[in-house]
Formats: sequence, structure tokens, C-alpha cells
Amino acid sequence: MAQFTPEADEATVPVPAAAGGGPLSHAIFRLARLHRMFAGQLLRRIGLHPGQELVMMHLWELGPQRQTDLVRLMDSDAATMTRTVRRLEQAGFVRRRPSPTDKRAALIEPTAASHALRREVERVWSQLEDLVAADLSADERADALLTLERLERNLIQAAADQAAHSGQ
Repeated sequence: MAQFTPEADEATVPVPAAAGGGPLSHAIFRLARLHRMFAGQLLRRIGLHPGQELVMMHLWELGPQRQTDLVRLMDSDAATMTRTVRRLEQAGFVRRRPSPTDKRAALIEPTAASHALRREVERVWSQLEDLVAADLSADERADALLTLERLERNLIQAAADQAAHSGQ
């Protein structure tokens, strides 16, 4: 983990020379790694791993979903979602039931145990937000969110362009 000191405005992890052409990308990588690490620590206390809480958020919000719908919602792949759902099922947070409209599909639904977990997930996400934005003003938080959303749109557009050029 990168160490930060109160006097320093930058991470102590230097940008390698090979990444010199992409300092923003390197910073995003470091931030994402640290964010996932802290999320993992906080979620582990309530019996979840990073990413599982996002699946649960969708289920709480939308109700039972087919696994293929969860793959699409999470922009995941089938194998990863299968493992995630299996682990959530083993932990007692979701269950499968036959779809009433498609006999080939099962619906993944949150259990009562997961509904009891919802407040804890919300608390963890609030803690994580406080850690990330600890010394930012409300305006700085809003600006940071706008910038991150813009960066995300840039990458979504790049992916769409790449798909179009590769004939997909």
C-alpha cells in the first residue's frame, strides 16, 4: 500500500519511467488498487468480498434477476458472475428459484439475511466515501465526480470505437 504523509501532497509510490507517458492512468491504477483494498477490508467485516455488494445493491433495487441480466448490469462475464452468485448463495445472501416466464432460467433473489445486511453495506459505502474524500469540500467532491464521470465516458467511447473498428 502506498504510504501518505500529512506533509506530502503526492503518493510515495513513484511513477515508473515506463509509465511516464501516462501519469493520469498510473494515478487511476493506484487509486483503484487502494480503493479496492479498503473496500475489501470494510466488506470483509460484514462477510462480503468487493463486487458482491454491488450485485446485492442491484438485487435490492431491482428485485430478482436472471444471472444473464446481472452479467449485463455489472458489465461482467458469465464465469465471474457464476462464482459471485455461488459464493453469495453459500453465504445465505441469495437463492435461486425457477423463472415463472422462462423454464430454462433461474432467478437470483436476495434473502432475508441479505436484507438485514443492506444497512451494513450502506454504512460501509459511507465509510469508504469518507476515506476517499476526507479533505475535499462539497464543491471539490462535485468536481471530482464530474471529472471521473467524464473519464468514464471517454473510455466507454473508446471501447465503442474499438468495437466498431474491429467489426463487432
